[in-house]
Amino acid sequence: MDKHSVGVIGLGAMGGGMAGSLRRAGYSVHVSDVRADAAAAFARDGGQAHDTPAALAAHCEVIVSVVVNAAQTEAVLFGRDGCAAAMKPGSVFVMCSTVDPHWSAAMEARLLEKGLLYVDAPISGGAARAASGEMTMMTSARPEAYERCEIILHAMAAKVYKLGDSAGAGSKVKVINQLLAGVHIAAAAEAMALGLREGVDPAALYEVITHSAGNSWMFENRMAHVLAADYTPLSAVDIFVKDLGLVLDLARASKFPLPLSATAHQMFMQASTSGYGAQDDSAVIKIFPGIDLPESNS
Repeated sequence: MDKHSVGVIGLGAMGGGMAGSLRRAGYSVHVSDVRADAAAAFARDGGQAHDTPAALAAHCEVIVSVVVNAAQTEAVLFGRDGCAAAMKPGSVFVMCSTVDPHWSAAMEARLLEKGLLYVDAPISGGAARAASGEMTMMTSARPEAYERCEIILHAMAAKVYKLGDSAGAGSKVKVINQLLAGVHIAAAAEAMALGLREGVDPAALYEVITHSAGNSWMFENRMAHVLAADYTPLSAVDIFVKDLGLVLDLARASKFPLPLSATAHQMFMQASTSGYGAQDDSAVIKIFPGIDLPESNS
């Protein structure tokens, strides 16, 4: 087994970029995805595609999982042809999904019982930053796990924050980040919707807000999608139904009130129920009545 080999499972908007960053850094990258064509396409430019996580695990002592949620991570590890049973003792599983922090801590303990190390490593920054190696990783792990994979983490991310010596802390910080991201998108959509309702030119509104104190990264990024009438899902409405649900679950356990998060969650749920769940999360603006949204020029 080559110590310069790294496995990446999940080649979506983020995982594909991360695998590319590893390849540029000189690693031998082994990939697997439920979409066999995605893995094969990556391998054509360098790397090796595998049909299953188990097949990939035979070649790598560090495996990076970039799937959507906890259920998919469970399947990657312990489902049919999962990688856990095929991983060599002492190998590291880097979990990059947004999940319940308590679930992540329990997964670390579960893998330790099998002699495997675990890094709680949710990610942020979007597909473009993942592709350029400029994303952020919010990590927590045992020191021996860091020792085996920290250089690999830095090959994928510009910022690797070490937030604790056991799993869970990284996921807590990611959940809090998602609180802000979801609320900011909901607020951006509400502001743009009000402007449309009041007859303000949307392009002019966007120009002014992005150069004023009311701007946010999410307004600038997501309202550009609205102006272009492009709801191709880089991050879908249903992702924030899930992630803001995790935010509320975390706070509910300690009876901590989150009124803005709860309202934003309801907005994303309304958008999903209205049929926009698979569209870009900026489609939350479509829940507002009586507005005419920009139309595509293409």
